[in-house]
Amino acid sequence: MRFLHLKFVLIFILFSVFVQAQPDNKTIQKLDQYYAKALADWNVPGMSVAIVSTSDLIYARGFGITDITTKQAVDENTLFAVASNTKAFTAAALAMLAEQNKVAWSDKVRKYLPWFSLYDSWVSDQMTVRDLLTHRSGLKTFSGDLIWYGSTYSRREVIEKARFLKPAFGFREQFGYSNIMYITAGELIPVITGQSWDDFVAQNLLSPLGMVRSTLHVSALAGKDNVAQPHTYVDGRLRQIPWVDWDNMGPAGSLISSASEMANWLQMNLNYGTFRGQQILSPESVRQMQEAITPLPISKSFSERFPSTHFRAYGLGWSMFDYHGKKIVTHNGGYDGMISQTVMIPEEGVGFVILTNALSNLYYPLMYKTLDVLLGASDERDWSAEILQLRNENEQKGRDERKRIEADRTKNTKPSLALTEYEGFYGSKVYDSIQVYRKDGQLWLQMKRTPDFIAKLTHWHYDTFEMEFVTQPSLPKGFATFELDRNGKPARMKLFLDNPDFDFTELAPERLTK
Repeated sequence: MRFLHLKFVLIFILFSVFVQAQPDNKTIQKLDQYYAKALADWNVPGMSVAIVSTSDLIYARGFGITDITTKQAVDENTLFAVASNTKAFTAAALAMLAEQNKVAWSDKVRKYLPWFSLYDSWVSDQMTVRDLLTHRSGLKTFSGDLIWYGSTYSRREVIEKARFLKPAFGFREQFGYSNIMYITAGELIPVITGQSWDDFVAQNLLSPLGMVRSTLHVSALAGKDNVAQPHTYVDGRLRQIPWVDWDNMGPAGSLISSASEMANWLQMNLNYGTFRGQQILSPESVRQMQEAITPLPISKSFSERFPSTHFRAYGLGWSMFDYHGKKIVTHNGGYDGMISQTVMIPEEGVGFVILTNALSNLYYPLMYKTLDVLLGASDERDWSAEILQLRNENEQKGRDERKRIEADRTKNTKPSLALTEYEGFYGSKVYDSIQVYRKDGQLWLQMKRTPDFIAKLTHWHYDTFEMEFVTQPSLPKGFATFELDRNGKPARMKLFLDNPDFDFTELAPERLTK
């Protein structure tokens, strides 16, 4: 009787938690109004949001427009790039194979990909499946992303190029977010199953989850309606930009989905692997994926802004932190012109997804506002206004820094050589070929394996040229400096562009031919 009573109490507690976590209509209306105002304040064209419990789709709505050209309304079924939220799908796919004893998290990568190699032979030998998924390879965050972004390199070629990337830390020493390691994780699946990563994920995850409009390929959007378009900001004004094919990095971020279908994915995870009566993953697999493995630092400024957060970490395709005494399981995704966020509070049995179609941090304050509401914390803090002010301050710092750079420019100089002398092909083991050429008396730079990376080179001072990627409005201006050899001929280029996504200095191109 004592056991039965205890069992009843536990069931009652669990039921009470889930019921309490579901917001009432008044709360939903308040959130709804907050979302709409924030969208306007941040000047984002469109957004879609869904909130789920273990059993219900509590809320699903679109805001704004799919694009600034057609101005079609966004709804809960509008397709957006969810980018790195794909990583949890790749981890889930490998978890399925682990359940079937076809792979183990502790297996060495070279067991499946004997050609896999990184900066050190010992690291290459010791790298495990778990290491691939937990961002502890020793590479810095986003290292090598210029290899795959918009390029003609295949997934295998991208992975093979990774051996030329230099580490920033010791192996398993600290967190360094790596898309290339997730591409590698995805490439294990064809070896193990005979199916491509794409087919395996579509068949074993998207289909049973009812994610029928979701796709892993930009090319599939041509036959679909109700698709959001990416946007960026140029001189503070919205500009629509084209979709970029991410097939060659698919396992790290190619999923395109909607709020309503991502809600199904969250619901399955909240139910520890079960969706509408079907067991897709085992409860143990879900638990392992949400287990903290690689710690993330918490800065002084972060602690001041989020005093209730005491840990941050990454697991298998998910990141996590604590907030108001609850463990939060989450991931965001950044595509060029679209940012997204998925969030779960497992103890409360609720989760939500935010999809946006602009290169904007709007998702971030909305995540915390929604968490405050779902956790019953004080909802008086206006996260949108607070973070928007911070963004404006950072943008002003950027403008001030640009003025400083302009002031430091040495005026009335000229290149050491005639422009024809700089022409030719430059490359390295990381990136094969960059052509410098003249057109109508203007010097240009073309990254040959990345067709859309074309930059105008305008003389800055001495042998440094300002580099403006005219086909990539999301990128700020950078610099290309030509270094001369002892014969006074261009020997190499140093490329620098101050942005958080791409490290152009990694390319280190040297002169190949004139």
